[in-house]
Amino acid sequence: MDLFSLAGKTALVTGGTRGIGLMIARGLLQAGAAKVYISSRKPEACEKAAAELAEFGTVVPVPADISTEDACVRLAEAVDGPLHVLVNNAGATWGAPLAEFPASAWDKVVDLNLKAPFFLTRALLPKLRAAATSDDPARVINIGSIDGIMTPGERYSYTASKAGVHQLTRVLAKELGPEAITVNAVAPGPFESKMMAATLDAFGDVIASTVPLRRIGRPDDMAGVAVFLASRAGAYVNGAVIPVDGGLTTL
Repeated sequence: MDLFSLAGKTALVTGGTRGIGLMIARGLLQAGAAKVYISSRKPEACEKAAAELAEFGTVVPVPADISTEDACVRLAEAVDGPLHVLVNNAGATWGAPLAEFPASAWDKVVDLNLKAPFFLTRALLPKLRAAATSDDPARVINIGSIDGIMTPGERYSYTASKAGVHQLTRVLAKELGPEAITVNAVAPGPFESKMMAATLDAFGDVIASTVPLRRIGRPDDMAGVAVFLASRAGAYVNGAVIPVDGGLTTL
């Protein structure tokens, strides 16, 4: 048995057209996933990413703005048949001083980062149940952040939403475990992504120097943990929040 094979499995990666989502989608395909759905707000981004990933396997682009419950339901309906792996990755951030931090920054960030994983997971439960067995559970992988563990400044709604994702992961793991559906979270540190681009451009060397491993995360680092959680190798992991940060959360 190949502990890390995803042969025959179908996955959905939200925010799968760039950054961490694209890293994960590619990794799932390279591990043998039969079909990977990727979603993004922008149809052109979906098509571009699908073309980029096509050399690795079957990719189905599904444009969707999942910041509302109705959109989550529509995305779930677009998935054909059982779903073995759901990766809740789509997210947004916002930074502003405390005195200026607007209500809209809470609504936008919490709707996408925290409410969408809940509503999409719920909408996809019938398809996750259809794929689940006691030996090989269906998997939900939520993308949190080390910002939900540590205490960075001025990203109030982002850090709170990611801490919420971690706790939601634990609650759903307890509830869905008896149905052979595991729920885990990955808490990335600094990786090259659009969300981190400006910060890394300005402070990349400084950030890397503070990481115990002395570097920024690479695509294979993120793909590896996702493949582990999605494969037989991770079948008995449930309710975990796994920092993938080069050791930043040990400081």
